[in-house]
Amino acid sequence: MGEKFHSSKPIYLQIIDKIHYQIVRGELRKGEKLPSVREMAIQMGVNPNTIQRTYTELERMNVVETRRGQGTFVTENQMVIADLTSQLQHSMIEQFVWNMKELGLQAHEIKRALETYLEEEKK
Repeated sequence: MGEKFHSSKPIYLQIIDKIHYQIVRGELRKGEKLPSVREMAIQMGVNPNTIQRTYTELERMNVVETRRGQGTFVTENQMVIADLTSQLQHSMIEQFVWNMKELGLQAHEIKRALETYLEEEKK
């Protein structure tokens, strides 16, 4: 039943990305309990040690907090979530701009193309 992972990036980092996206999209809410390490490992189809590493890293990033005897919870700190949202936006924009520059476009051409796309999407 597990997820599909890319070999180009460590699995625990891919799971971190997935959890980050779920938090930013509101699929995981502030204060919500994450599945136990064992449950998440089964869901993702990975070794529990991979999930433990994921949760440890998320805690180091202040995205989650572990409460002894209760489990791991999404942070309730709105600033952390806002920073996470900003980081994801920046990363996506950076990748988009890099791709456009690889096509040979200049900054003004990228802006024009994006504006055109957004205008057409409104229709």
